[in-house]
Amino acid sequence: MTHPDWHAFLGAAGARLVNTEIADFGDAAAELQVARADSGETLLAPLPHLTLIRCSGDDAREFLHNQLTSDVRRLADASAQPAAWCTAKGRMLASFFLLREDATYTLRLATDLSAAIAKRLRLYVLRSKVKIDEVGTARVLLGLSGPHAVSALASAGLPVPAADLALAHFATGWVLRRAENRYEIAIDAADAPTRWQALAKQARPVGTPVWRWQEIRAGWPLVVAATSEEFVPQMADFEKIDGVSFQKGCYPGQEVVARTRYLGKIKRHLYRLHSEAPLVAGEALWVGGDAPQACGCVVDGAPSPAGGFEALAVIQEEFTDGRTLHLGDVDGAALSIGARVHPEEESA
Repeated sequence: MTHPDWHAFLGAAGARLVNTEIADFGDAAAELQVARADSGETLLAPLPHLTLIRCSGDDAREFLHNQLTSDVRRLADASAQPAAWCTAKGRMLASFFLLREDATYTLRLATDLSAAIAKRLRLYVLRSKVKIDEVGTARVLLGLSGPHAVSALASAGLPVPAADLALAHFATGWVLRRAENRYEIAIDAADAPTRWQALAKQARPVGTPVWRWQEIRAGWPLVVAATSEEFVPQMADFEKIDGVSFQKGCYPGQEVVARTRYLGKIKRHLYRLHSEAPLVAGEALWVGGDAPQACGCVVDGAPSPAGGFEALAVIQEEFTDGRTLHLGDVDGAALSIGARVHPEEESA
């Protein structure tokens, strides 16, 4: 099944396609309302904004360990961990979930970065015994969340991972437990319609924006093409979600990342935003006054069940003291700044 075939199947199932995103299954507003944790609904979302890169070969583990911010050597089989790949200046090219399946490693990342990241990784292979393949449309990614997610998986004949970031395999794919009652599923494209129909018997189909809003609520900083090379990992609080190891050896940007930590020079952090205007990844945030300037950047945004739009944004701390920020320029839409996603722990 090709990408158009999968989209055609979803269209026949009631999906509304806008550009490459599955916008909704007929009622975007109602779908957002049931995305709330207290709705009691279990939701099933297609995730075309995410894709996979597979790294295989005898040297795959060491190759990735020497490239990524996380400790790949410590990643157990059938499990996943957050990771990032940085430039020599410590800027994140992409954010991943790195999954291990025996000796094969898979990077789950933003679709619009896949081709560039795969091409760049291949430049570093040199004599290493590593093969890097874009999975592309060969596999479909789905998101499943809600109180009946476990029973929906079981009814569809899919395995249920027992712990957060555990991976469970089946003949045509895998299931990753992101958190309690929250799963990502990768399925061979040919098997995807059958599995979708089985899951949809116990889960309500919803558009991709619903899943993206849930990711924002979970505090996951997805780097996309528009934000690639914008942040060092600590700006996106990546070390607070175990996406950075400060004990491992060298990787691209490691000196900058380590120096930033030990000198305590991080003045930008991940915050929550709300606006009546759409919040799109990569948009600049501005502060006005006598010295107007850019002071942050949207990481990811999505429609909110409460109305308007919610986002994660990297913002300079000095401008989070109650001042009004604006979207795009000093005359742009006003923004409401929420709390830091991962507050600093207080000393005992």
